[in-house]
Amino acid sequence: MTLPELTMNDVLRPEWRVSPRVRALVTTRNGGVSLPPFGTWRDGVDGAGGLNLGKKSGDDPAHVDANRARLMKLAGHRDAAWLSQVHGARVVDAADAIAAARRGEPALQADASVTDRTDTLCVVMIADCMPVLLCDPQGRAVGAAHAGWRGLAAGVVEQTAQRVAQLADTDMSALHAYLGPCIGPQTFEVGPDVRDAFMNGVDGAQRDDVASAFVDHPDHAGKYLADLPRLARLRLARIGVTQVVGGDHCTVTERERFYSYRRDRETGRMAALIWLDDK
Repeated sequence: MTLPELTMNDVLRPEWRVSPRVRALVTTRNGGVSLPPFGTWRDGVDGAGGLNLGKKSGDDPAHVDANRARLMKLAGHRDAAWLSQVHGARVVDAADAIAAARRGEPALQADASVTDRTDTLCVVMIADCMPVLLCDPQGRAVGAAHAGWRGLAAGVVEQTAQRVAQLADTDMSALHAYLGPCIGPQTFEVGPDVRDAFMNGVDGAQRDDVASAFVDHPDHAGKYLADLPRLARLRLARIGVTQVVGGDHCTVTERERFYSYRRDRETGRMAALIWLDDK
């Protein structure tokens, strides 16, 4: 069976007002060659054609390689800065990650990358954690961060924003941010340890704002429902980044569109990419 090629209809793109030099997209589970349980989901039925990009997901490596090749063809580039993500706050130069891969070395351990080069793609993989894409409005530098709750609490978004601002020679307040699909506030059940990780170190009105991102779980005493996009917006606002879009897609509930580890456990991975066009 010949499967259709990956097209822009299969991905999401930020709706932000920045230079056309800034190119960005987030993949969905559609547009690839993977088979169930890494395939598509239509009307309650698993099917072929999944765009799983995760090499450690348990999928056929040949299918993952074919899916990554499809993605690079759509982006118009040879490869991207694939990382070994560890839920931390380390930020690397995307060019260094690509160079290491071309030398046959293991992927760099980091959860974000940045660049000011037009031949370099920043990329992070997701399957419930939130991708945060950053750029300056003139298109001088870009960055991508993998922001699950651990990375977000550790400061990965702030660190990435700082690096992008430095490369663009601008203030962080000038940056734009896009919050990609992630586990939504109606489905992200967490314990008090997660709430404490965000409440520690904040006081006054900020403490109240952070507390508002955690709602008592209606069915499980001592648990909360956490709003990851709201937490990201609060942390961005704290460093002056207020031009923020996205954060309105839930990976868990939108099953036909997204993979979700929390929902399925055995599942694929999506990717968020951002790069600079040379035009």
